Amino acid sequence: MKTKIFSVIFAAFLAVPTSGLFAGPLDGQCIALVHGILGFDDTKGLAGGLVKYWGGLDAYLRSQGAKVTTPGSSATNSVPVRAEQIKSAVSSWMTANGCSKVQLMGHSQGGLVVRYMVSNLGFASKTATVTTINSLHRGAPMANIVLAVIPSWLQPFANSALSLLAKLVYRDGRPQDVIAMGQSLTTTYVASFNNTNPNVSGMKYYSYGSAMAWADIIQHPLMALTHPITWAGGLFYGLGGTNDGVVPLTSQRWGTYKGEPSSYWFATGIDHLQATNFEWSGQGFFNVTGHYLNIARNAKAAL
Repeated sequence: MKTKIFSVIFAAFLAVPTSGLFAGPLDGQCIALVHGILGFDDTKGLAGGLVKYWGGLDAYLRSQGAKVTTPGSSATNSVPVRAEQIKSAVSSWMTANGCSKVQLMGHSQGGLVVRYMVSNLGFASKTATVTTINSLHRGAPMANIVLAVIPSWLQPFANSALSLLAKLVYRDGRPQDVIAMGQSLTTTYVASFNNTNPNVSGMKYYSYGSAMAWADIIQHPLMALTHPITWAGGLFYGLGGTNDGVVPLTSQRWGTYKGEPSSYWFATGIDHLQATNFEWSGQGFFNVTGHYLNIARNAKAAL
């Protein structure tokens, strides 16, 4: 009798569809993590795969049931150029993975790239939600300052040299344009960009940000150098001094602002690179995986 009961239970268990039985909370979700300037596709990485822009976050989100791509594009170029490249890469990936719509998540300049794709490249019909992370929706004053230092007559020469350097470092054959990249980050350019790229009606836009408490050279060895410049530029351009080392916090807000992650008690805020766990730099200072799980869940809940 016990054998018969066990057989019935076992047969019933086998009859239950297993496709979603052990699925994670993001089961079936299609996500594109779009990098900012100097970025790359994390499936390949940089320096032979040793450097990761998203610090394993793509693999983590996959472990939670999502389909994730980290499309690469020109490391240094304008928003329109990069948007065309990302659109092509994401479209191909969606077809190959059976995704009818994708949740676009862009970091830094990548936030402007995904907005441009939706508003100017006819990608709205393929987009579920737009989420930006530490993006520069009011510009990054440091770009204004750096470009102002380079005389106009020197810019073409500097552009040629720096663009060639980018090609040598990234070795992907894509066009590079350092000056166009820099100009796309200025407060003037982004103000014009916002006028020509308004939010698409019916599309849900979310944004997340972070900031450094101060220029702590221990936790923020790179951003401690840029934080004071961004602080001064933010005050000069009316964006406030609070920043992540590259972008004023007020500039990071677009659509529905969802706030900043809670850093651990000993951390001095979260900087621009740590926000994506670049080369695993953020996970020691805040719950990176939990933060991105919440970002993905928020996007999924909006469907």
